[in-house]
This record gives sequence, C-alpha cells and structure tokens, in this order.
Amino acid sequence: MTGIAVNVAVIHEGKILLTKREDFETWILPSGGVEDGESVAQAAIRETKEETGLDVELIQLVGIYSRLGYMPGVHAALFTAKPVGGEIKCQEGETVAVEWFAFDDIPSPLSIGHKRRIEDAIAGVSGVAVAQEINRPAAPLERLLWKDMIRLRDQSGLPRQTFWLQLVEDVTIQEEVEVGE
Repeated sequence: MTGIAVNVAVIHEGKILLTKREDFETWILPSGGVEDGESVAQAAIRETKEETGLDVELIQLVGIYSRLGYMPGVHAALFTAKPVGGEIKCQEGETVAVEWFAFDDIPSPLSIGHKRRIEDAIAGVSGVAVAQEINRPAAPLERLLWKDMIRLRDQSGLPRQTFWLQLVEDVTIQEEVEVGE
C-alpha cells in the first residue's frame, strides 16, 4: 500500500534547508510519514522539528508528488515553510547532517524525486500534482520495498552512499504534471 508523507522546503534568506539521511547518506528535504491522529500540516511541522531541530511556520502547499514504480511508493505533500525558532541539530538514527544551501548550490546525491520538489519549491510553484514514475531496467517487475533496500544495503558490504548510487545508477524518472503549471 502506498503511504502518505510530507516534505518541507524550509526557505530563508535565499537558501533552502536539507538533511542528509543516515540510511543512504543522500540529501533530502525534511520528510516523513503522517502518523495516526495528525493532519498533514501537523506532520510537516513535527517532521521538520524532529529532523532539523527547527520550529517552522508553513507558508504554502506546493503540491502533491506521487512516487510510483520501482521504488517504494508514496504520495507526498510538499510545503514551503519559514523558520520561526529552534536550533539546527541532527536527529539520531535519521539524519547525519542538516545544512542550508544556496538555490544554485544544491548538493548531491539527492534522494529520488527530490530534485523536482526542490526546484518547484524554490520557483514558488503552487497547486501541482506530479506523478513521478521511477523505473529501473535491470530490476525485477515487482516494486522494491524499503525493508528490502535496507537488507540489500546491509548485505552488500558497501558504504551506504556507494550502495545507493549503484542502486539508482540506471534509474529513470518520468514526470507528469497532472494538475497545475
């Protein structure tokens, strides 16, 4: 079953806040799943605080991004936000770095699908629905589950980021704007 998640583009003084994930050492917007009993907006605020240490005020709903295909599926609501308090810190077991980046100096590697999301947030896009179909020619027909990716990573003996880069080296992303723009 495809999950519901949030992504938050915290923007301040011409920079965007990104976190480096512990699991694959890729850069990503503050993100996470919506928990039972909370709204999508509440999840966005909570996930940002947990992963970055910052309190934020949500500014705008950029859109909904549906990751389909080979990678674990998710429908993610992307918000822009501004910082209103707190101190930058990593979340143990989740993030290994939290840093501000100039819009023209976005780091790599990024997690799958986040390049488009970052670009849309920076550009001030609003009200889009984007389908992001992730395909890998050499992959089996069934979708790779997150727990399988972690198991394969751990069995590989490779550094986390090296494993990720090999996993996605021949991945293609077909994006279709279904609503907006």
